[in-house]
Amino acid sequence: MSGRWEFWIDRGGTFTDVVARAPDGHLSVSKLLSEDPGRYADAAAEAVRRTLAAAGTPDALVLVKMGTTVATNALLERKGEPVLLVTTEGLGDVLRIGWQSRPDIFARHIVLPDALYVEVLEVAERVGSDGAIIRPLDEVATRKSLQSAYNRGLRSVAIVLAHGWKHTDHEARVGRLARDIGFDQVSVSHEITPLIRLVGRGDTTTMDAYLSPVLRRYVDQAAREMGPAARLLFMQSNGGLIDTSLFRGKDAVLSGPAGGVIGMAATAREAGFDRVIGFDMGGTSTDVCHYAGVFERSTERTVAGVRLTTPMLDIHTVAAGGGSICRFDGERLRVGPASAGAMPGPACYGRGGPLTVTDCNLVLGRIRPEAFPHVFGPDGGDIQENNALAVAVLMIIPLMIYLYRYPPRDWVRKIMPYCIFFSLASVIGSQSRGAVLAILAVGAFFWWKTKSKLLTAMAFVVLATLVLMFMPQSWHDRVNSISE
Repeated sequence: MSGRWEFWIDRGGTFTDVVARAPDGHLSVSKLLSEDPGRYADAAAEAVRRTLAAAGTPDALVLVKMGTTVATNALLERKGEPVLLVTTEGLGDVLRIGWQSRPDIFARHIVLPDALYVEVLEVAERVGSDGAIIRPLDEVATRKSLQSAYNRGLRSVAIVLAHGWKHTDHEARVGRLARDIGFDQVSVSHEITPLIRLVGRGDTTTMDAYLSPVLRRYVDQAAREMGPAARLLFMQSNGGLIDTSLFRGKDAVLSGPAGGVIGMAATAREAGFDRVIGFDMGGTSTDVCHYAGVFERSTERTVAGVRLTTPMLDIHTVAAGGGSICRFDGERLRVGPASAGAMPGPACYGRGGPLTVTDCNLVLGRIRPEAFPHVFGPDGGDIQENNALAVAVLMIIPLMIYLYRYPPRDWVRKIMPYCIFFSLASVIGSQSRGAVLAILAVGAFFWWKTKSKLLTAMAFVVLATLVLMFMPQSWHDRVNSISE
């Protein structure tokens, strides 16, 4: 056994989970919030540092293999880098038009996903399929247009020209112009994915330009924090590992989920199973996969409404997790796709975060606070139930304001589904706060029959909040005994 430590890390949008193997083979695990600026710059590096310090070997050689959902979550939540798309004149709408596929052929209202690029630059050039120059590239006009986009604040560019996959001269020249001007990220289609089809090549190149800057910032930070003694490898969407210098946005969309698939398959084999369905719900996204003895791969996928053409494991990802934000949109309560992440995180994390799925489960008694790590709040303490409860109850106030616009006879139709669901879920939770909330919800339903003043409704909500937040433990125990 060599004297090198090995770390396997899953860096999610909310938590970072770490398994460490010491040179003598001893395994240890740790869990940190992925973002906690007041305590550390990078969660993965902090976990490595704490583990080595506890073992008394702070300067040991380290091999780190990491899967990350940084790119996945940036795509799901549309938090990538604004992109300038550069294409052949006359083809500015080709990626928006796409393949004209209709997943729901009978839908009358077609909702297209948001484009990853914010501007399109059509350059004067054209190369035929045989390589013949139909229209020479106007470098002067192209440079001027690129400079104008740069001056407007754009720093990432995707270059996708007709037949550029094979006849690369024009794309290469535009790429040089963009780099000379100072664009931080220049994704050129024949370098990213040299495919004959313009739409697939363009979508993948645009995604690379959209995600690579976000990914690069994280990768550089992680490498810097871990220091020169650490060799850092990242999991790609296809299940393979790659050095940090070669890790790109297009290969990182399923980096974290791919690690889960590899681990699931290995665990299933050890347990004697060769047919497995995987379900991985994290703080920001949920991933589902299938394994039947071999890894299922694909080269064309749609991830978060974006077409992607690159080798990857067959994983389905949706923007739903424990950190998905609950909100009232003026008509109804909604969940996601935005996530509270690790900072500020859900309200119960003690950082002033919004109401999330985690808070709701905590209030309903489905989550055991003692099972959470002591990493919350400015001082790294316990999860804070009162914060979740206060934010959850305050969510009712805009709902009451909404109901005030309608006559009381319509309230049953508007609010009864929420009341029934909330009451049943609370009783099923069978915890003190869940049971009390069930009593309050049912009581509120009967109260609607005779009262309709908004001021009284808000007073009822505030009173319920105070009772639940400051109720003595003996009351909690008594209600628990009743509900059980």
